[in-house]
Amino acid sequence: MSEGAGVHSAGLGRPAPGPGRQGPGVGGVLTQIGLGLVCGGYATGAALGWGSEELALVMGDFGLSAAALAAAVSCFLYARGHRGSFRPAWLLFAFSSFMASAGNAVWGWYEVVLAREVPTPSLADLCFLLFAPPAIVGLLVLAKKPVTRAGWVCLALDAWLIGGSLLTLSWSLALAHTARVEVAEGESVARSALSLAYPLLDIVLVSMVLALHFRRSHINRSAINTAIAALALTVLCDALFTSPLLREHYSSGQLLDAGWFAGSLLLAYAPWGARRTVDPAAARARHPHSRPLAGSLAALTPYLAAAVCTLGILYNVVEGRRVDRVVVLTGCTVVLALVLRQGIMLLDNIALTHELAQKENHFRSLVQGSSDVIMIAAPTGILRYVSPAASGVYGREAEDLIGSELASIIHPEDLGGVVHEVRRFLAAAPSEEPTTRIECRFRSGRGEWLNVESTVNRHQGGLIFNSRDVTERVRLQAQLRHNAEHDPLTDLPNRALFTERVRGALGGRRSSDPGTAVLFIDLDGFKGVNDRLGHQAGDELLVQAARRLQDSVRAGDTAARLGGDEFAALILGDGNRDRAARECQVYEIADRLRVTLSQPYRIDAANEVRVAASIGVAFAEPGISAGDLLRNADLAMYRAKAAGKDRVELYAPQMQAEIVRRTELAARLRTALHDGEFALLHQPVVDLSTGRISAVAAQARWRSAQGILFTPAEFLRVTDDSERIAELGRWLLEEAVEQAAERAGIGHRTPVTIRLSARRLLDRSLPPGSIESLLTRHGLPSGSLVIELAESDPRDPRVNFDELEQRLAALRRLGVKIALDGFGSGHAAISALRRLPVDILKLDRGLVEGVVESARLRKITSGLLRIAGDLGMQSVADGVDVPEQVLALRSMGCTHGQGMAFAGPLDEYRLRRALVRDEYPLPGPVRVSAGNRPSIRSNNETPVPPT
Repeated sequence: MSEGAGVHSAGLGRPAPGPGRQGPGVGGVLTQIGLGLVCGGYATGAALGWGSEELALVMGDFGLSAAALAAAVSCFLYARGHRGSFRPAWLLFAFSSFMASAGNAVWGWYEVVLAREVPTPSLADLCFLLFAPPAIVGLLVLAKKPVTRAGWVCLALDAWLIGGSLLTLSWSLALAHTARVEVAEGESVARSALSLAYPLLDIVLVSMVLALHFRRSHINRSAINTAIAALALTVLCDALFTSPLLREHYSSGQLLDAGWFAGSLLLAYAPWGARRTVDPAAARARHPHSRPLAGSLAALTPYLAAAVCTLGILYNVVEGRRVDRVVVLTGCTVVLALVLRQGIMLLDNIALTHELAQKENHFRSLVQGSSDVIMIAAPTGILRYVSPAASGVYGREAEDLIGSELASIIHPEDLGGVVHEVRRFLAAAPSEEPTTRIECRFRSGRGEWLNVESTVNRHQGGLIFNSRDVTERVRLQAQLRHNAEHDPLTDLPNRALFTERVRGALGGRRSSDPGTAVLFIDLDGFKGVNDRLGHQAGDELLVQAARRLQDSVRAGDTAARLGGDEFAALILGDGNRDRAARECQVYEIADRLRVTLSQPYRIDAANEVRVAASIGVAFAEPGISAGDLLRNADLAMYRAKAAGKDRVELYAPQMQAEIVRRTELAARLRTALHDGEFALLHQPVVDLSTGRISAVAAQARWRSAQGILFTPAEFLRVTDDSERIAELGRWLLEEAVEQAAERAGIGHRTPVTIRLSARRLLDRSLPPGSIESLLTRHGLPSGSLVIELAESDPRDPRVNFDELEQRLAALRRLGVKIALDGFGSGHAAISALRRLPVDILKLDRGLVEGVVESARLRKITSGLLRIAGDLGMQSVADGVDVPEQVLALRSMGCTHGQGMAFAGPLDEYRLRRALVRDEYPLPGPVRVSAGNRPSIRSNNETPVPPT
C-alpha cells in the first residue's frame, strides 16, 4: 500500500447558485454510498467466513478505492452541472481522485487476489504519482485573486517559502534518514526515487493550499474549508506513513486507512458543501474581525516559514549532525525568496502608499470642493466630521458643528420621522438596503429652516450624511402645486382642488353632517361686460367678484372659481340636525352672497358696471359623491337662471328628471325635421279698422311621434345646437314661401310674415341671395313677404349693423317689407329704428298685455304708436287676446293686431277657409262692410278656433 493513495486536493469551487438547485445532497449521497460499500464489504466478508486479517486486507485496499471513486464522481458531477471559471479545477480534482482509486484497486489486486507483494515500481505507483500534478494545477486554477504580475510572483514565493521550510524540516526529521538507509541497503534508484517522490509531492501540494488559503476571501468559505480539512487529513496520514515510527509496522486495514478514507469522503462532499452564495458584504458585517485576522496570518506567512526552516537546521545542530547540503541549499533559497518577497512587498507598499496619498488628496479635494455637505455622525448622534461646504450651505462653520448633536439642527417636527427612518435603516441588512434618503429641515446660521435632502450610508456603526440644500426646489414644487390647484386670475381654488375638498368633506368626519352644501354661482350679464368694455374689464370684474366671494364665506369654507364667470362655494355644516333650520341658514348665506355680488363694480374711473348672480344650492346626502353634489348645485343654478336670474334656487330631485326630459327631447329634435314631424301654421294679422286679414304670420309647430305638440318657445329652449336651429330656420323660410306662392296661385295674395333674427339673417348658413333666389324660384309677387327682424340691438358685437343695413336695403328693393319686432321693449328697438330701413313696427307683447289695466302703459303705447304714425309706418300689436285690447289699441291709432281675439295659429286648410271669409268681427258699434252692406255678425261672434 502506497502513502500517495489517499492524497486529494481541496477545490475552491463556486457554490450552488441557490437552495432550489442541486445542493449538498449529491455529495451526501455519494458519502453514504461510500460508507455503504464499507459496511457491505464487512458484511460480505463475515458471510464468507473471512478472518480479521483477510477482511482488513480487502477493505483497506478496495474500500479506499471506493472512497476515492466516490470523490471522483462527486467532483465530476459538480463540474458538469455548474458552469463557471472554477469548473476546470473540479474536473482536475475528479481526475486526481480517479487516479487514486485506480492505484488502490491495483494495489488490492496484488495483495488480495494475487496474494503476493506489490512490485516496485508498479502500475499502482504510476497511478499514485499521477494524482498530485492535476491536483496542483487545479489549485492554480483556483488562484483567481492575484491578477497582477506582482501578485502571481508573491503567490509563487509564498508557496516556495512554505514548501522550502516544510522540506527542510521533513528532510531533517525523516527524509534524509530514509534516503541513507535505502542507499545503505542497496535499494534500486527507482525504489529510492519513489520513496522520496511521495512526500515531496505532498509538500508541494500542501504548500500551494496554504499559500492560497489566505487569499480565498472571494471563494465559498464552506467548500474551501471542507476541502482543506480533507487535504489536511490526507497529508497527515501521508506524514505518519512516511515517519520511521509507522513505516516498518504498517499493513492494510489499520487505523491509518480510516484517515485516508475520511479524506476521500470529505473531498466528495466539498463541492456541495454550501447551499447558497455568501455575500461578501454581509459576511464582513457578521464577522468584522475575520478579515483583519486573515490579513495578519497572511503577513506572518513568510516569517513562520523562515522559522520552520530555522527549526530544521537547528535540529541537525542539536543532534550533532553535519548539516546536509539539501538543508543548506533549501535554507538559502528560502532566505532568498524571503528577501525577494519583502523587496517586492516594499515596492508594492511604496506604490500603494503613493496611490493612497493621491486618492486621499483626490477625495479630500472632492469633499472640500463639493457643494454638498458631508457629515459623519457617531452612533451616539455626535457629529465627528463636517465638510467645509457647511459654511456656504447652512451658513454655519464646520468647526462649530463638529461635536454637536445632529438632533440639535433638525426641525422638532421632523425629528421623530428622521429617528424612525434611521433606526429602520440600521436594522435592515446592508446588502438589501445599502443607502436611504431622508428629507427634513435644518436650522441655518441665520435662524432660518432650510429644506435639506440627505443620502445616508453606514460608516463603522455610525452614519454618513451627504446633504444638499433643496429649499428652492421645495418652494418651486409648492408653487407649481399651488398653480396647478388655483385659478391664475383670481388665485381661488380651481375646479380640481374644489372637487377634492368636496370629496374630503363628504368622506371626512363631517360626512354624516347634512348641513354641508355646495353653492354654484354664475354672474348674469358678464358676457355683456366683455363685449362692451373688453376682456381686460371683464378680468377686473372677475377679480373683484372673487375677492367679494372670499370675504363673504366663513372661515373653514372654500370659495373657488370653476371657469369663466362660474364660481362655487363649499359650506361646511355645523351639526344642526333640523333640516328647515339648516336650509334657511345656507339660503341666507347664499342670498347675502347674491346681494354682495350684485353690487356695482368700479372697473376704472370712467366705468361702473353692475351684474347679477344666479345661485344654485345643493345639500349633501348620505352616500352622495362629490360629482353628483356638484351636478345638483349646477342644475339648481340653471333653474335660477331660467326663472329670471338674480335669484337663489335650492336643488330638488325633479330638476334632474327635467334635465333628462330636456336631453331626450333635444335628442329627438335632431331627427324630427328629417322625419317630417314639423308642420307650418299661420296666424292671421287683422286690420283693426276693417277686420280683414292683411297678412299671415308663419309659425313652426313640432308634433312628435308620440303625438305631443310643441311650440317654438318649448322646443327651441331644449337645444343649443345652432346648426339644428339654422336648419330649422331654412326649412321655415322655404316652406312659408312655397305655401304663400301656392295660395297666391289660387287668388289669395295675402303676405306671409316670417320672423328672423338679425344674426340669422347675416348667418353664413343663409347664403347671400338665397331669399332672392327663393322668391324668384316660386314666383312670389312683390310685397308678399314680410321679415320680422328680431334681436336687433346695435350694441350687440355679434351683429354688423352696417352689413345688416345693406342687407335689408337689398331686400326692400325686391319688394320685401321689413318689420321691427319687439318695438317698445327697450332702447335697442329705438336705436334700430333710427338706423335700419323699416316698414312696420310690431309692438312688444308686454305693452299689449297691460294696455287695458295700466294707464302708464297706455301712455307709453300711445306715444309709440304716434311715432309710427308720424313716420308713416304700419303698426302691429302682438298678443291681442281680448276685445278690450282691440278697442284700446284702435283708439290709440294702432293699425293691425294679431292674437287670440281673432284666431290662433291655423293649419293650411283652416287658413284658406279664413282667407275665403276674409273678415273677423270687431268689437264696437255695427259698421258698414266694404260692399256697402250692413254686417250681420254680432260683436260676440266666435272667431275661428285655433288648432
